[in-house]
Amino acid sequence: MIDQKKAVLKEEIKFLEGPQSRWKEFKFTVSVLFEFIKGLRALHFVGPCVTVFGSARFKEGHEDYERAREISAKIARLGFTIMTGGGPGIMEAANRGAREAGGRSVGCNIELPHEQFANPYMDKWVTIKYFFVRKTLLTKYSYAFVVMPGGFGTLDEYFEAITLMQTKVISDFPVVIMDKEFYKNIIEHIEVMKAEGTISPEDTKLFFFTDDVDEAVAFIQNNTIKRYNLRPKAKIRPFTWLFERR
Repeated sequence: MIDQKKAVLKEEIKFLEGPQSRWKEFKFTVSVLFEFIKGLRALHFVGPCVTVFGSARFKEGHEDYERAREISAKIARLGFTIMTGGGPGIMEAANRGAREAGGRSVGCNIELPHEQFANPYMDKWVTIKYFFVRKTLLTKYSYAFVVMPGGFGTLDEYFEAITLMQTKVISDFPVVIMDKEFYKNIIEHIEVMKAEGTISPEDTKLFFFTDDVDEAVAFIQNNTIKRYNLRPKAKIRPFTWLFERR
């Protein structure tokens, strides 16, 4: 399995190294298409979701693990499905919190030769080969995002969601960033960007920093269910002739 994951990673690295033969690029494009189809088929009936981003490296008992578990449980009780990247750490905590609250818990896992494995707290998940496909799926089904402390991947996911909102590619769904102390340098740099004019003052309304779980849940509730007249329990009927199921 590890050798297979390394082969997938090598394939993506090779593609990003510049022009390849037309045949290789065509095969890679077809592979990406099938990954999108696989993800869309697997996740079509999971929403509406709130996606939780965060580090894969925090263990049970860590303050941020337990906070992610708590906030996810409370969001699940609003009727949302909790979606994560499907792996360990914060992702596991979020899926676990949703399940413990009696809510639905799903994930969009990634094939990596190290660190990433599917956590045991998901009702449904799909494993994707390519990061950019995975990020699209994590965004597509979500009406809000929770950003817990994390590394490069977490920041990548956070700023991509913000960029899509800033450029009006997706609606201005609420983005909650937990732990103001952890993200204090990000907060300061956002102020620098605003002062330098590289972002507009209105852009700072696209996200909300807080340390309080209940405040975060209330922000999501007020800016999703109430703002969009959202009905979290609404269901899409599967087509049996396409062999679909919830």
